[in-house]
Amino acid sequence: YFQFVQQWPPTNCRVRIKRPCSNPRPLQYFTIHGLWPSNYSSPTKPSNCNGSQFDTRKVSPKMRIKLKKSWPDVESGNDTRFWKDEWNKHGTCSEERLNQMQYFERSHDMWLSYNITEILKNASIVPHPTQTWTYSDIVSPIKTATGRTPTLRCKQDKKTQLLHEVVF
Repeated sequence: YFQFVQQWPPTNCRVRIKRPCSNPRPLQYFTIHGLWPSNYSSPTKPSNCNGSQFDTRKVSPKMRIKLKKSWPDVESGNDTRFWKDEWNKHGTCSEERLNQMQYFERSHDMWLSYNITEILKNASIVPHPTQTWTYSDIVSPIKTATGRTPTLRCKQDKKTQLLHEVVF
């Protein structure tokens, strides 16, 4: 099976200590972190398999435009390098099911289908300096809209838990 992981850029940038994000005002919508093959029988995810390495020519110019919105590198701004790193680490392990172009197309299509930003906005869950939500406050509207129960991953910032990733 695959884990489809979306990240919240403001959290990603806020918790980076060694190297801050290149953009001081991170995107205010969920972006793709990756599509990761997984294995029920193993606690570790397969990675860095013997598949073909990233070839930028296999990502069409049209797809590149789409990925710049759905799968940007929010840390350094080097989108192509991020896609290369994700493909070489995770995509190479998915080649039995998805070739490189299909891997990126499927990820983008899933990002459109599981629009976490809109789902939460429709439930009045939006970034706020003081308002907080419980785990179930966030999971419930996502489950209602998608029919799937996501896993939420949080990051600690001082004494606060910040939503970092939503995983299907």
